[in-house]
Amino acid sequence: MENLGQLLHEWRAKVHQEAKAMARTPLLLTATVYFSVDFVLSDVQRSYPVGSVKKNLALINAINITTSYGLRSWIKAGLPPSKLIVGLPLYGRTWQLKDPRSHGVGAPAVVVGPGSDGVLTYSEVEAFNRANNATVVYDGVTVSTYYVVETSWIAYDDARSTTIKIKFAQVLRLRGYFFWAVNGDHN
Repeated sequence: MENLGQLLHEWRAKVHQEAKAMARTPLLLTATVYFSVDFVLSDVQRSYPVGSVKKNLALINAINITTSYGLRSWIKAGLPPSKLIVGLPLYGRTWQLKDPRSHGVGAPAVVVGPGSDGVLTYSEVEAFNRANNATVVYDGVTVSTYYVVETSWIAYDDARSTTIKIKFAQVLRLRGYFFWAVNGDHN
């Protein structure tokens, strides 16, 4: 991450140098980042160089696994909310439950469920819901939606959870939000 901070600094300098040479406005320098400032990858604790991000990037797109924790971690680390854009997924994660009678958030699962490596696009989620007469559950604590069909468990954001997350972004005065990947939408 130290190297990332240096790269951003060098990149920003080159962008300004090019703008001056071409008599143009400097390009916006942005990045798509993990949902949280701190994370573990390959059993190593890592932290984004927030000072360099703040100084050298126009904005960041945070791809969220947990919206509340992730966004607050960036703001707490010193990134201005005006540089933060929240990512909202257009896909669902799927699991095969160990016991279909235990299906709440965090219920034990044995393997990934339907889809490509346990992932369904939003349009596939909607089609699966309709085809299987799924039981849809909204979880107010995690602000998420999931549905259960026998042992298949699929978590995704529907219109309700997405609306609440957008309102949360507005309360935090974030720069905005984006959907990823938009080709997963049904229309």
